[in-house]
Amino acid sequence: MANSRVPPPVVFIAHGCNYRAANFWDRSAHCPHCVGLPEDRLIVLNALGHRFAVIAVSSRGRCWSIEKDVGIAKGILQWWIENHELQKLPVTALGASSGGYFVSALAKEVNFSSVALMISAGVFGSMGVPVGYPPTLFVHMPKDLHEKRLIEKNMAALKKKGVYVKKVRCLEFPLTGTLLTERIPGLDEAVSASVFELFQEKGFIDERGYLKSDGRATQWKQALKEKDPSMEKYEWLDHVEEELNLAFAYHEMTSLPIGDILDWFESHMDARPVSVVTFTNWKIEEMSTYYVLLISKNKAVDVTDFVIPTY
Repeated sequence: MANSRVPPPVVFIAHGCNYRAANFWDRSAHCPHCVGLPEDRLIVLNALGHRFAVIAVSSRGRCWSIEKDVGIAKGILQWWIENHELQKLPVTALGASSGGYFVSALAKEVNFSSVALMISAGVFGSMGVPVGYPPTLFVHMPKDLHEKRLIEKNMAALKKKGVYVKKVRCLEFPLTGTLLTERIPGLDEAVSASVFELFQEKGFIDERGYLKSDGRATQWKQALKEKDPSMEKYEWLDHVEEELNLAFAYHEMTSLPIGDILDWFESHMDARPVSVVTFTNWKIEEMSTYYVLLISKNKAVDVTDFVIPTY
């Protein structure tokens, strides 16, 4: 009989540029500043459903800096693993866009059992392929031809060094009148239908419902404001844009292949010991937070804020 008290494996998540760790968690009394972007939160919820412990860390700047952030993120992860006595458990990592490049470099310093790089080719061109590099899954959107070519090149380099690799393609899909309300909890059905009608009226989508441009490049916010001025400060605008970007499938965080990602992690679960870091003579020079959601008896518990020691 399985021991229900056995701690879960760990997944470290790194966001993309202009995002932060709080995007992965739903707003609640425990985390009033959390955002819960639709794709980000679904990644976490699915990981929790597979009994992973999830830790997301915010970068110091707008994007991740390999030079400045690797040491800090490594220290946070090692300290947290020691604090929760998870040293003997598998640790995996998922990074998207800038976070994917960051995770590919962090894997040189942390013994991840496997990693997943989303809409990111990694930094293998400058870093090379370190000895003992973990199995690597590339989750990409082939519409981005430049990234596609880099991924193919890096997959070949990894294979040559004996690293297990695989790729998952994420393709575009059409908008519908109910798509936004189906994917964004709390978004009113009338708003979803209104946005879809607006996109039809403005010609932002073709006759099949496919977006003609990425959500970032489409002037839909201005059109929505002109149609209904009260929508300018609508709380779900960032959530809507994430889903529009996903539908166009050029460059966006996506939860759609999360089953493939978790299967990849679970099929490479050799526990690599993560060395423990000891903080000595440290002081708080700047305040940051990271967000941890653990599992207790198969249920998600508090999102907790911690102070990051800068050392």
